[in-house]
Amino acid sequence: MSAERTEHALSEDMVEDRGDSASQDAAAEKPSAANRLEEEGDIAADYLEELLDIADIDGDIDIEVRNGRTYISIVADDDSEGLESLVGEDGEVLEALQELTRLAVLSATETRSRLVLDINGYRQERTGHLQKIAEDAAASVKENGKPVALEPMSAYERKIVHDAVADLGLVSESEGEGNGRHIVVSAD
Repeated sequence: MSAERTEHALSEDMVEDRGDSASQDAAAEKPSAANRLEEEGDIAADYLEELLDIADIDGDIDIEVRNGRTYISIVADDDSEGLESLVGEDGEVLEALQELTRLAVLSATETRSRLVLDINGYRQERTGHLQKIAEDAAASVKENGKPVALEPMSAYERKIVHDAVADLGLVSESEGEGNGRHIVVSAD
């Protein structure tokens, strides 16, 4: 297996030193948070590299830290059938793998991780689909004034829809519990 790792740290995660004590205190705290996220990414990448080796699946691992969260992407140069199996139907295997990776980080650091795992751009593609769902629901609410209940989705996906609905000037709330948790879009 040829797993290659690339790391990115965006400048928004860095703190400028302005010379005053408050800035120095913030600068002293921020690198530790950035270092924690980088360590989280390294642990997650090691875990995922080992998993890919065991499954004999080729993929490159990219680590990016942005907005206070670690993003791990696994991509292949071609449409690797093995990577697609790690996404599963409706991203179910990807969600489980993300949770296992978070547990591996928790085990190593004793700190809960909020890392996001993506495989072959599935989450980016899904985000576009979720935004379309939000737009369609908003159009329906504006047209007939009745609330629209969406299909159940993960917390990560609900966050994307909530943001999209808010951008469209409507209100959304999560309802239900567990696997049945879903969003209801309304005008107020």
